Amino acid sequence: MHGMTSEVPPATGPLTGKRVLVVFNPKSGSGDNELPNFLTLLRQDGAEVVERELNPDVPISECVQDIEAFAYLVGAGGDGTVSSLAYAARYRNVPMLAFPAGTANLIAQNLDLPHDAATLLEIMRDGHSLRVDMGEIEVKGETSGFCMLAGAGADASMIRDSEELKERFGALAYVMSAMKQLNPKKTTFLLKIDGEPREFEGIGVMIANFGMANYRLPITSDISPSDGRFTVILMKAGNIMRLIPNLIDSVRVKMNLGDPVFSGNLETIEAKQVEVDAVEPFPLQFDGELHVETTPFHARILPGAIQFLTRARRDDIET
Repeated sequence: MHGMTSEVPPATGPLTGKRVLVVFNPKSGSGDNELPNFLTLLRQDGAEVVERELNPDVPISECVQDIEAFAYLVGAGGDGTVSSLAYAARYRNVPMLAFPAGTANLIAQNLDLPHDAATLLEIMRDGHSLRVDMGEIEVKGETSGFCMLAGAGADASMIRDSEELKERFGALAYVMSAMKQLNPKKTTFLLKIDGEPREFEGIGVMIANFGMANYRLPITSDISPSDGRFTVILMKAGNIMRLIPNLIDSVRVKMNLGDPVFSGNLETIEAKQVEVDAVEPFPLQFDGELHVETTPFHARILPGAIQFLTRARRDDIET
């Protein structure tokens, strides 16, 4: 008989032997997310968890340079954090969990992810993922990535105005700042859509990859994050409130309630590459992060760049 040891056996579970890299943004949201609980459950399930905190002085690519040594990547933060990590880990074939730890978490909403740690653990145990496109955006020679959408004009102004309200009002800040955008400035936008010049008068341009806003409401119909193309939305309406009819239209289409009843405020075009300039410089946002750079910018699609863990099926994430 061998001598007995008094070591505590390691935790065992469905994730035993799996290495999980968790990269988190300590500044995201209001700090009441489920991440600590999730990390405890991961370890109880037998996973080997490596945690890395984002630091503004360290390039995000350094956090994931050894990503192939892990079974899964967890990006915990708001949409900007998730996008930056997804871009840094693009085409590295390690499934990523977009952990909702920010204010709006639109990427997690588009992927139909829950907020509670136990269900998120179930999704990781299941291991089902969808490969989706990303956008790459270039401004003044600097490139970044986005999952959700990039925009110049009214939507970026809305995000700029919401920044000071976010601390106090959370996701409601976006609604409040939208109300303030009742008379956004119009300008002439100068576009190149897959190389074809295009000019229009309006309040903004949105380049969408995922298609759902808060509460999974479709921005417009027929947006797919896995078709190798953006949906470019030209906002011609006089103000943000006039875009609400288009939201109603896309909900009607989604619910098979009949044909659109409003039109004319928006025009949508599909494209793989888009260049956006404007007669007056406009603020630029991508995935909810406002950037000091303004127009012009160039966006191109990165087909199938990232695999996201989700319980959703492909048609659940299309509008």
